[in-house]
Amino acid sequence: MNVIGQKIKKLREEKGITQEAMAIHLDVTQSNYGRLEKDDRRLNVVKLLKIVQILDVNINYLFNEIISETEPGEDMFNQANKEVYEILVESLKAEIQHLKEEINFLRVIVKS
Repeated sequence: MNVIGQKIKKLREEKGITQEAMAIHLDVTQSNYGRLEKDDRRLNVVKLLKIVQILDVNINYLFNEIISETEPGEDMFNQANKEVYEILVESLKAEIQHLKEEINFLRVIVKS
């Protein structure tokens, strides 16, 4: 079931943001973005973080149906967003490190 994509679509429409505008911010085509709303399996960490920033929403809302509105002048990422963001960033860093190790391994094999 496409719960996250539906929530993203609902928030986008409530904020009056077009699919085309979202696509531009995410550096994808409009049709690609439309498919993302219909099939949330297409989401990756980077896109998810950008969407949260664009929609100015607590990332927990997409997963727990809890939205935390920011106060005027408050940093867009409240504490909960910062914690989730840090976890996601660490996950990406670990994946990047793993890919670097694979590349180095493949370089050794190619040189042999």
